[in-house]
Amino acid sequence: MHILDDSAGLSTRAQSLLERTGWRDHQQEPRLSTEFLRIRDGVGQLNPTPMMLVIRREGFEQRYGGLRYQVRSSYTVQGERHDTLREWHYDLGQRMATGSTHGWYFDWFGERVSSPVRYLVHTDGRVGVDDGGGTFLEIAPSLPALIESHALTDTVATWDRITAEVDSFALAEQLDGLTDVPEASGPTIRWRLSDNVAIEEFRNWSSETPRRWRAFIWSRGQTGRRQIEEASVRAAAIQQTLTVTG
Repeated sequence: MHILDDSAGLSTRAQSLLERTGWRDHQQEPRLSTEFLRIRDGVGQLNPTPMMLVIRREGFEQRYGGLRYQVRSSYTVQGERHDTLREWHYDLGQRMATGSTHGWYFDWFGERVSSPVRYLVHTDGRVGVDDGGGTFLEIAPSLPALIESHALTDTVATWDRITAEVDSFALAEQLDGLTDVPEASGPTIRWRLSDNVAIEEFRNWSSETPRRWRAFIWSRGQTGRRQIEEASVRAAAIQQTLTVTG
């Protein structure tokens, strides 16, 4: 059943995002079922599509095909706040490939914006991107987790996103008293949240260099700003100590 008809399993936050901004585009181009397609192996030979890939790709179409929703976000440049609204399109692409590890993946449209990456789904359920290096880079443990992460991004869009003078990940490590959000987290992304501070930690999308951890941090109200300021002082002190001793 399509996720807009049955969103069981998603948090109230994610359900609210889909109810408020989601719709289904029924005017999809005719396509050939995955079971009738062929996939190239490592030496370029065309072979029947593996059954697990058929199941995952057709399952994506049944559960998410044509899904559209909008995600608000904000950022600050030179003290000026900018608000954005991005659409996500859950439409199947044409590409299927064998991953560097066990399994296969297929592509889908993803964020409706000019982007150097191609969005992918692995047969083990993980969501990833290809930045042009031909490598599956995991960005979320599952499609529901990706939607949960988008719902959190939308929720904190009205908060103040921090532009830190210290490394953002180092600053995030100094913030405590936040609750983990497991439904939006996984090996390559972690969300933590309180009433006044939100943190999204993630590994950058790069196949050329080791995937370094980064962080986006938001605060709300005076309490949130004070927490960020105090954590910034601690992070700067640690950074200074490391510079001196290094």
